[in-house]
Amino acid sequence: MQEHTLLLSTSFEPLKVITWKKAVTLVFLEKVEVLEFYDRIIRSPSIQFTLPAVVKLLTTVPRRPHRIKFSRQNLFFRDNFTCQYCQRAYPSHQLTYDHVIPRSRGGKTTWTNIVTSCIPCNLRKGNRLPHGNLRLQKKPEEPRWLPTLSLAIRMESAPQLWQDYLAWKQR
Repeated sequence: MQEHTLLLSTSFEPLKVITWKKAVTLVFLEKVEVLEFYDRIIRSPSIQFTLPAVVKLLTTVPRRPHRIKFSRQNLFFRDNFTCQYCQRAYPSHQLTYDHVIPRSRGGKTTWTNIVTSCIPCNLRKGNRLPHGNLRLQKKPEEPRWLPTLSLAIRMESAPQLWQDYLAWKQR
């Protein structure tokens, strides 16, 4: 991850992850302030500088409200990589998604009808509505935000220098 830089808004909200080259360009254009540096030094024939780890925009960027794209990865992020039936966390390769109201019963593929499920729970539920001890802990909703840093990064895999800036989003 040391080839990447965390970009923050003027209010310190994580916006996205950018390459270190893009971060250096923004520094030279005086569009960002560097808050954290990696230990690595980048050299060119005429200049050397420390690689930026976290940068903050100096001007406010208007945010357009937009809908979160429905995708398998975004669904896993919404549900925090946790089976919504047994409440256990899993790596993404051990997860699938489940239609709360099965498609055969008229269920649609929407944010409000799909949840993250582990394979055993999904097989147990089968083509039925949630039943018995396979009950949802919370009603599925369309997310208003995701860790949209296009970030396939979870808190524990983010660089140490980013932790303080990502921590408030995890609460």
